[in-house]
Amino acid sequence: MTQQWTLPAWAVLLPVVVGLALLVAVLLLAVRVGRTGRRATATAAEVGALRDVVAVLEQQQRAPTVPPTTPSDYVITRVGDDPPEVEERAPASVSRPPADRPVVAAPLFADLVLRESVVQAASLAAGVRRALAPEVRHRVRLEMKRDVKRARKQRRTDLRAARRDWEARRRAEVASEDPGLDEGSAA
Repeated sequence: MTQQWTLPAWAVLLPVVVGLALLVAVLLLAVRVGRTGRRATATAAEVGALRDVVAVLEQQQRAPTVPPTTPSDYVITRVGDDPPEVEERAPASVSRPPADRPVVAAPLFADLVLRESVVQAASLAAGVRRALAPEVRHRVRLEMKRDVKRARKQRRTDLRAARRDWEARRRAEVASEDPGLDEGSAA
């Protein structure tokens, strides 16, 4: 004795669709993690370059200053002067060995990425909840009714104007085709 099973199509497709959605979500999360990791590496390089700049500026500040002797020493801006040596040293900081660069631990990095995702999901859910609130739906429904009434009224007005114009043209055509008709009807 054989038994036949009948299963609705949605019961078969639902797990497949959910599985695909989860796969896409995991892939998107992996791409995002990779991008954030590259950004963190680039940021670490920028931080190192800025530390070098700060060190140079601190050295310049600690250097003894010579009192100005000529009026040209009172220049406020450095426009037209040679660029400071800080800009020359910035590319050298990029080629530092990886051991000197700060590294964010993997658990901390994952925690930061997940927190950001949770915050974005929560804000989306709050927005959807607010958009689907009964008072918002009621307000939208009222605005739609008003707009439909206004459109109907405008169409009726346009139709009346078009009908008047059409009738006026028809009368003008009839009058231009048979000028004797007006004289005969008047007599």
